[in-house]
Amino acid sequence: MADSDSSGPMLAADGTPLKQSLNRALRRQKIRALMLVAPLLLFIMITFVVPIAQMLFRSVENQIVGETLPRTIQTLDDWDSQSGELPSAATYSAMTRDLVVASEMRNHTRVGTRLNYESTGMSSLFRQAGRDVEDFGEGYTDAFVEANELWEEPATWVSLFDSEDWQTANADWVARGEEVGRGFDELPPRFKFADGVEDALPRTSDMYGEFARVIRSEDEDSPSDEEPWNIVYLSLYEDLAANPDLVSSFSGESASLLEDAAGVAEGLEPFDYQAAFEEIDEDWMDPSVWAIIDAFSSDYTSGYFVAATDHRLTPEGVQAVPDNESVYQTLFIRTLVMSMAITFSCIALGYPIAWLLANLPLRSANVLMILVLLPFWTSLLVRTSAWKVLLQQQGVINDLLVWMGLISDANRLVMINNQTGTIIAMTHILLPFMILPLYSVMKTIPPSYLRAAKSLGATNWTAFWRVYFPQSVPGIGAGSILVFIMAIGYYITPEIVGGTKGVFISNRIAYHISTSLNWGLAAALGSILLAVVLLLYWLYDRIVGIDNVKLGG
Repeated sequence: MADSDSSGPMLAADGTPLKQSLNRALRRQKIRALMLVAPLLLFIMITFVVPIAQMLFRSVENQIVGETLPRTIQTLDDWDSQSGELPSAATYSAMTRDLVVASEMRNHTRVGTRLNYESTGMSSLFRQAGRDVEDFGEGYTDAFVEANELWEEPATWVSLFDSEDWQTANADWVARGEEVGRGFDELPPRFKFADGVEDALPRTSDMYGEFARVIRSEDEDSPSDEEPWNIVYLSLYEDLAANPDLVSSFSGESASLLEDAAGVAEGLEPFDYQAAFEEIDEDWMDPSVWAIIDAFSSDYTSGYFVAATDHRLTPEGVQAVPDNESVYQTLFIRTLVMSMAITFSCIALGYPIAWLLANLPLRSANVLMILVLLPFWTSLLVRTSAWKVLLQQQGVINDLLVWMGLISDANRLVMINNQTGTIIAMTHILLPFMILPLYSVMKTIPPSYLRAAKSLGATNWTAFWRVYFPQSVPGIGAGSILVFIMAIGYYITPEIVGGTKGVFISNRIAYHISTSLNWGLAAALGSILLAVVLLLYWLYDRIVGIDNVKLGG
């Protein structure tokens, strides 16, 4: 027993205050309970919360343009996309440098694909430019090498730019590679510039730094083993042409090489980036191309959500798409209306079946329950394909109706590749999800309630409607939520039996994920669908009350 005195708190058997001991015991119970649910909580976080968060992020994500074309985006900050004029030559120069790096990293097709969602033809434009920009500056490469073959040697460029720290790290890396041999897979050290080089040769060091980074990450090699890109030679020419006195910043053999190179640069003409892009494709002379790049250069965009509402985000603002291209609003409305129709069909067919199961003797009810559950043992694809066979104009149902004389052979019903086929097939597939909640609630309604109502003078209909039905409403609510939410996200059945007039918005989401690969738009459509479901759930709670939804008991 707990001990206590007249002046102190009540103590537990171990001498600690009773209140403190109880709090410790409660904490232990809560920790044990948390440990029991932790695996399920972790599973829900990984499989439910994280994918939804990723979907929401993808619907606004737009880093690909800014990350792939950073120099171009910076120069476009000073350009007015509404002016109707082309951007400056500096923009074409920056695009060249960005595309050379992107081409080596194999990213130029990705940014082309992203922009192609906004303007058709951008993908091929970037694909072609990515191949051709690698040759920009080839004439300058030949001129420098012809003047001195040392410019063709990787060691010449390394000695021009590298720091002593990098020389030591690179020598250690080479030594370890020779010691280990074929199994050596360690990346070379990151290239580091000597002090003052980046200020003396800003354009050249910028591109040589990119060259060293790509060689290290993509080829897992050192810049001391690879000749630089043509754009590096072109950048060297531009640095020498802009500042012939930069030679004074170097000494020794590097100064002699640069002095000779400066003499070569004096005899070369400036490179016309704009003309080079025009030679690749005349569309690069279209200001709207650059306006699209500028409009979608930010890290985050509302463009996917704008597209999901049958509008288009343009440099001039949000504009509605032509009527013949408007599809998403129609699909959203169709999805909601048909999901409602499927839900009501399931209620109409499932309610009497659930009532029969709840009121039959146990032996008969068990047999019928097996029949209700039987569809779960058959593949969804098989059941949907069976409906395709049954509903077609030369199918079983039409043949039976013709044989019975209800319709003529020339007037067979069209029940496939339309909304009718989708509603019939999905009602059959989702019907068990309505029957089971209804049955579980109806089973708890005592039959004596109906007998009492009849003994008080109520008719069969009055007893059912005034006594039995109100008690079964929680089962209707549970089944309706289950069926509606499942119906709104279905895409296999509408895809097979719906044709063009019976598909849901989920089919378009699946198309963008697996075929067009426009994951941003698919994520935006999915986010809107999620928001609609949550809104309807909130409305249901306000009108009916989610507390009234029961699965029995």
